[in-house]
Amino acid sequence: MNVDAHHHLWDPRRRDYPWLAGDVMAPIRKRYDVAALRSHAAAAGIQRTVVVQTVPEVDETVEFLAVADRNRDLIAGVVGWVDLTAGTADALARLRNEPGGDLLVGIRHQAQDEPDPDWLGRDDVVAGVRTVVDAGLAYDLLVLPHQLPSAISLVERVPSGRFVLDHAGKPPIATGELEPWAGLLRRLAGCPDVCVKLSGLVTEAAWAEWTAAGIRPYTEVVLDAFGSDRVMFGSDWPVCELAASYAGVVGLARELVADDGVFGDTARRWYRLHPVK
Repeated sequence: MNVDAHHHLWDPRRRDYPWLAGDVMAPIRKRYDVAALRSHAAAAGIQRTVVVQTVPEVDETVEFLAVADRNRDLIAGVVGWVDLTAGTADALARLRNEPGGDLLVGIRHQAQDEPDPDWLGRDDVVAGVRTVVDAGLAYDLLVLPHQLPSAISLVERVPSGRFVLDHAGKPPIATGELEPWAGLLRRLAGCPDVCVKLSGLVTEAAWAEWTAAGIRPYTEVVLDAFGSDRVMFGSDWPVCELAASYAGVVGLARELVADDGVFGDTARRWYRLHPVK
């Protein structure tokens, strides 16, 4: 059963999404709902998905849990948001008591937007992540390449966690460079408690000019560093639509990755996804 381990849903009429501002994001500044997800996933041979937070608001996570609860045949898990710096345990307990609370599989904060490159190394943040891990949840790392050292430090300070590096750490595909991203990625891969998502790569490339050949070297670094048993596929839909269709991203991943486990087994293990009842 194929799993898309990273997608979003949003509706600008209901909520403000600051990162969607500006002309460059205008093509995707519209509603994306479960009906559209179902259509794209079915056409691309995807049976289960994981929806991921888009804004630092608990209310969004509550909504995602409710949507997942109503669509358990498709949405297998929710990676939500809580404040890692205060009241983390209470917030997690409240989310688990919401409709669909059993589908909460992970937590993420958009650390890439933090001006402090060592935000993940702050003592209060580390304590919050430890609470997430102690609650049996995965923690998604959303960082830029220069923040990878902080991510490595966090993982080392929170042993026996389950960490998921989103978008392969955002490699500089558009410039064609590999370092220092590749070296830092290999260091992170040395921590056995981390897996990585092959997601978001088309939007790290030149949107109108990317090719499979141009993305392949970055995929090879990821697979070599982590091994296919610690790599999972994610569409990053609808963000991917800036550069490629849902089906196009799935097709690209299939072209670049031979191991079927990347398209299901890793996500099921790492996020502890419930089977379809």
